Amino acid sequence: MSRETEAGEDRLESDIATADARASGGDVAVQVEGLWKIFGRNADRVFNSDLRQLSKTELQAKTGNIVALRDVSFEVKSGELFVLMGLSGSGKSTLIRTLIRLIEPTAGTVRIDGADVLSMPPRDLLEFRRHSISMVFQNYGLLPHHTVLQNAAYGLKLRGDDKDSREERARATLETVGLSGWEEYSPAALSGGMQQRVGLARALATDPDILLMDEPFSGLDPLIRRQLQDEFIDLQDQIGKTIVFVTHDLHEALKLGDRIAIMRDGEIVQVAEPEEILSNPHDDYVRAFTQDAPVARVYSASTVMEDPDVLLYRWQGPRAAHTELARAKHDWAFMVDKKHRYLGICTHDLVDGLIEKKVKSIDENDLDRPEPVSPDVLIEDLFGLVSAESYPLPVTDDQGRLLGVIRPRAVLEALHTPEEEGSDA
Repeated sequence: MSRETEAGEDRLESDIATADARASGGDVAVQVEGLWKIFGRNADRVFNSDLRQLSKTELQAKTGNIVALRDVSFEVKSGELFVLMGLSGSGKSTLIRTLIRLIEPTAGTVRIDGADVLSMPPRDLLEFRRHSISMVFQNYGLLPHHTVLQNAAYGLKLRGDDKDSREERARATLETVGLSGWEEYSPAALSGGMQQRVGLARALATDPDILLMDEPFSGLDPLIRRQLQDEFIDLQDQIGKTIVFVTHDLHEALKLGDRIAIMRDGEIVQVAEPEEILSNPHDDYVRAFTQDAPVARVYSASTVMEDPDVLLYRWQGPRAAHTELARAKHDWAFMVDKKHRYLGICTHDLVDGLIEKKVKSIDENDLDRPEPVSPDVLIEDLFGLVSAESYPLPVTDDQGRLLGVIRPRAVLEALHTPEEEGSDA
């Protein structure tokens, strides 16, 4: 297959993903169309000629120019955590920097909240960066001779906010990221993870509409990195910012991203939700990228839940419940009300006791009640729950309606990866 054909198919995939984003609803916060970045002399001459059709390697060999971005198009919805993922040299860090013109693109369009970023004069661009968008880098970028509080307030100082208001705002954001009490320390007194929290607090202090994050956790130890990822998920639930997040780590992308854009040689190969990336990779490159992904860290409870074998209803009396359990040869069953809301588990012993006492109704307070789980909870988070219960886990929606049940077998099968199979051989 020719390079041009591959590029055409990749752009088609991106266009489809963009259409899907529009169809799924939500305002578009970031819109990128036909974005190119060519490094080297006479980049415009290269772009405006047939040379731009050459592959990255061919163009570099012929002209010395490097194609960092090639006809990139995508959209990010308001409140979405959108991940740019790829290997070193794929163009992901260049792309995130072109969004606010830390790197000037060669051609294309970037609109953020409807504003045409590439046409902004310098003064407007500076104001846009100070008020509407913030960026968090891998290396923290803290000022060593400033306190933690002064670092967190630095963006507000550049913006011209008065000292009292900026310190008040900085203290609030430091508390949000778990650094209350560290305001007067120097950055050198903090661990790497804490320093990264200061960088995040500084970005949040200006209350930006968009947050750009370029591999913010990649320089941290694995344990601290996982901890910060978990904290960041909780934080995003609170703040609901639109975030463009760069990483080379598939596991991090799958854990954090609402959608993921996989990049190769300056192009977007596929844009999709994590489960779609795993279950329907666009090509061999994406398939190779994802083949070792842990299913349990990506798939949710909804993918492994099943219908209950027996279902009892609140209005059924003990004798009717006894008949249903006997017919199904079960010792227990889930019970729901008329709106299908989960009430608990009714056991054979309970109904037999009620029949013996000549009680004609079942009180829901007498039911066993395993705590229900959300359909969105990850499978890896279910292991401790299913192992602690003698019953399957009920899965309910936000109205408490029973959607299905999860049996320990399904969780164990999802946790048993191909790598484990190989180690057993």
